[in-house]
Amino acid sequence: MSESKKRTVHSAEFKAKVGLEAVSGAKTINEIGQQYGVHPVLVGQWKKEILDRAGTLFEGKRGPKPAAHADEDHLFGEIGRLKMELDWLKNKSGLCVQTQEWAG
Repeated sequence: MSESKKRTVHSAEFKAKVGLEAVSGAKTINEIGQQYGVHPVLVGQWKKEILDRAGTLFEGKRGPKPAAHADEDHLFGEIGRLKMELDWLKNKSGLCVQTQEWAG
């Protein structure tokens, strides 16, 4: 029986280096694969991953507000509005807000 070839695990830095070289377009993907000893399909996948994630690299503190915080702000505003409505309805119905007894 022939020995099976073990998979090589490449570091993130290596993948980034090879992927960035593919993004630059100075060489073909096949040439880059031969140069670094990896299959051209991997080079193409790493290139695609870099291009797909490039837009998120600069998101940070000054970037747009995450959706979770926007939802939180909306919910706190809704709670405040509902509390005001409840107080208004209690006052209109004659129920004293402080003592929870009927005003008479």
